[in-house]
Amino acid sequence: MLNEETFVAFGFILFVGLLAYLGVHKKLNAALDHRADRIKAELAEAERLRAEAEAVLASFGKRLADAEAEAAAVVAQAHAEADRLAKEAADRLQEFIQRRTKQAQDKIATAESQATAEVRAAAADAATRAAGLVLKDQAKGPFGEQLIQKGIADLKGLFH
Repeated sequence: MLNEETFVAFGFILFVGLLAYLGVHKKLNAALDHRADRIKAELAEAERLRAEAEAVLASFGKRLADAEAEAAAVVAQAHAEADRLAKEAADRLQEFIQRRTKQAQDKIATAESQATAEVRAAAADAATRAAGLVLKDQAKGPFGEQLIQKGIADLKGLFH
């Protein structure tokens, strides 16, 4: 009856009884409960941090979308401004070309009228000289007297 297995069984029961008497099972439960509470707190903290990270991510996503929309608006405004400036520059260039063309046409017309006036004046001067030479030779004697009398009469007719 008292063999080694009995002593081991008796020692084991004594050991378990001593552990129960000292309340080790309560301390183990308390330690395990404390660890479970700490793990629950860490899980809650992790969940809170996860929710906070999702909120920050959503906030950054919204900021990114806003920034992209603002960048698109700036690009669209820049394109519109560039188109407006290009049209304005084209209008100014067209206006400048028209003004320069008109100035050139006016200068040409002025030059033409001056040239025409100079040609007429030269022609009149040449005709007057030629007539003077012809009349100088032919206006001698009674024919010359007759021409002078006729010219004076014509002048009197013009002034009256």
